[in-house]
Amino acid sequence: MPRRHFLAASMAATAAATAATAGAAVPPLLRAPRLRPGDTVALINPSGAIYERAPYQFATEALQALGFKVREAPNLRARYGHFAGTDAQRAADVNAMFADPSVQGILAMTGGSGGNRILPLIDYAAIRRRPKFLGGFSDLTALINAVQVQTGLVTFHCPMGASEWNDFSVQWLRSAVMEAQAVTLANPKDREDNLAVRGGRITTLRGGTARGPLVGGNLAVLSSMAGSAYWPRFDGAILFLEDVNEYIYRVDRMLSTLKLSGALDRVAGVVLGGFTNCGPGDGNYGTLTLDEVFDDYFKPLNVPVYSGALFGHIKRKFTLPVGLPVEMDADAGTVRFLQPAVL
Repeated sequence: MPRRHFLAASMAATAAATAATAGAAVPPLLRAPRLRPGDTVALINPSGAIYERAPYQFATEALQALGFKVREAPNLRARYGHFAGTDAQRAADVNAMFADPSVQGILAMTGGSGGNRILPLIDYAAIRRRPKFLGGFSDLTALINAVQVQTGLVTFHCPMGASEWNDFSVQWLRSAVMEAQAVTLANPKDREDNLAVRGGRITTLRGGTARGPLVGGNLAVLSSMAGSAYWPRFDGAILFLEDVNEYIYRVDRMLSTLKLSGALDRVAGVVLGGFTNCGPGDGNYGTLTLDEVFDDYFKPLNVPVYSGALFGHIKRKFTLPVGLPVEMDADAGTVRFLQPAVL
């Protein structure tokens, strides 16, 4: 097949798949029971392998400090290349932990890559029958969005087992997942010993407020899901994005995927988190700044947009409920849950 015909066919297939996803029946919103002290939280590893023992012990101790019992999924420490086991092993752990009535919550150990590979192997019907807390971020963007799209279950972009469990991150997770509070996510205005607030600053690209279901996560992973049956529904959504260790030209390219697919033109608002270590690289003729890239893609949308929210590959993290209706305020730099994320 000539290359131009192949490209045309590929673009048509992607457009058709996107249209099919957009036209598919939307499952009703489903919320899991809140996590309580004494509940069992299972650790899974749907993506990359961990090569040391210490992170597993650290994750167990952190969850125990929150009052949970901890279960390791059968294949948690498996390895297949750089993946945490084969696709079948990793998917089997997800399915088994949702099916196990003695497990109340499921948390990913780490990200990496490989989450996309297991999405066709997940038993979404079984998840809908037994909804539970499911959390993670980074490469877990694939699983938490796929589960939300296929089942309606509110999932969580939150610290993982191997994350830093500092007081800030713990309090936001506790409020959202254990106490069932309809919280407002707002960066602290802490100057520390500076004359002005330096860390966690909010930048308003376009002011205003908007309401819609919260969707998104890691930009690289989200853009890699384009056109699939697991891609979020962007119509009227509040899109949140973060990334790490990507050159600015790659961020631009991934945002172009969201733009060319029509996703950006359908959202009601955008919240940008940490874009950690996303620099210019070694371009021969320089590069746009990250601020300029964001301006190019988001300002023409004529919807509220702000950057600097505390989520992503940073130490202090909000817990964001994927699929939950929220209200964002781009002038104040806040995201308000319109109802509790759990029951």
